[in-house]
Amino acid sequence: MNNEIQLISDDDGLTVIGNPTDTERFLASNGLLSLSKDLGLQRLGPLLRAGAGVAQAGSEIAANSGRWLKLTKEHAQLHKKFGLMESKTPGISYAMVGKPGSIKSWLQIENRPGSLLTNPALLAGVAGIMAQLARQHEMNEIKSYLATIDKKVDDVLRAQKNAELAKVIGAGLDIESAMAVLKLEGRVDDDTWSTVHGRTHTITDALAWALLQLDALAEKVESTTKIGDLAKMVKEAESEVQDFLAVLARCFELQDALDVLRLQRVLDKSPDKLDGRRLALKDNRQKRRELILQKIEHLMARIDAAAATANSNVLLHLPTHRSVVASINHVGIAVDKFHKPLGITSGRHSLEATRWWDAARDPTQLKNAAAEAGRKTAIGAGVAVVGTAMVWASRATIARKERGEEE
Repeated sequence: MNNEIQLISDDDGLTVIGNPTDTERFLASNGLLSLSKDLGLQRLGPLLRAGAGVAQAGSEIAANSGRWLKLTKEHAQLHKKFGLMESKTPGISYAMVGKPGSIKSWLQIENRPGSLLTNPALLAGVAGIMAQLARQHEMNEIKSYLATIDKKVDDVLRAQKNAELAKVIGAGLDIESAMAVLKLEGRVDDDTWSTVHGRTHTITDALAWALLQLDALAEKVESTTKIGDLAKMVKEAESEVQDFLAVLARCFELQDALDVLRLQRVLDKSPDKLDGRRLALKDNRQKRRELILQKIEHLMARIDAAAATANSNVLLHLPTHRSVVASINHVGIAVDKFHKPLGITSGRHSLEATRWWDAARDPTQLKNAAAEAGRKTAIGAGVAVVGTAMVWASRATIARKERGEEE
């Protein structure tokens, strides 16, 4: 291909394939070269050897290179600019662009016969590699998140009474070892696969445990109505939520790694099944992601309700109110940090503690304070009456004894 490149995109990334010089020139012209990484077209070797009518396109691929980058809102503008079209490979869009003659700008051109874009088998192979790179990108983001929050997941897992959780540590070691083999050898052999393929249940069990802990925490917050108890509960939730999110993040990271290994395994052994496996893993990941977000949103809804309780009791509980708001904000920050490596943008804003003088001008606050003060006065009066009665009863008993009267 002379001054021609092929663009391939899915929901997660964008791939540019062509002559190495043209590929780099295109990315540089759009300010994307430094953000891209090598696609690793050599991974298509098993697919090329399998035949499937890819010989001509395969020779072309061998002479070129590919670069991949994570798709963002800014990069997505290339879809519109170059008119990427849906292909017969589900979830994949494509276009061919070139810089013919003396024209300086890259323009969309017609797909040439024999190009990668006209070969479904090769297009599916590239889509599989792109899915691997997207998962690896997410894994790196999660590793950075765990390093930032300074939570050692292995320590969190060891501290739990559930002995099954400790197995995640061993699973992680096996999976990381398999990923190292893939990086060095470019394949997943039988021995390597045998050490990791049965680890799925270990990871999903740990993930389910963490989700149950979030549910239990939400119920505890919801059932706590006294503001003093609420302050204590939300304070404890600060550390607990971060622990549970750290476990979820680690599970998600290991699931991503298993997906990478599965895709490579299929590419090595059954390349004709690669596209089906890619779509199945994508669907599973999306369901897992939605379940986690559902549980977190449920917890945050309960915590927001706790904030409403605290906000209605400012006049008589100002320090406690401030403590509750601060703890809730810390939980919100922890959730936002967890969302970031998963590419989730949170619309949540930090809460502000109500000032005492603002509360003093609020009729609802005055009503709540008066009602609580009334209850405390009534309780105090009741205690005084009981105490007086006990004193008089004691005096009467002493007087009877002094007169020698029988009890």
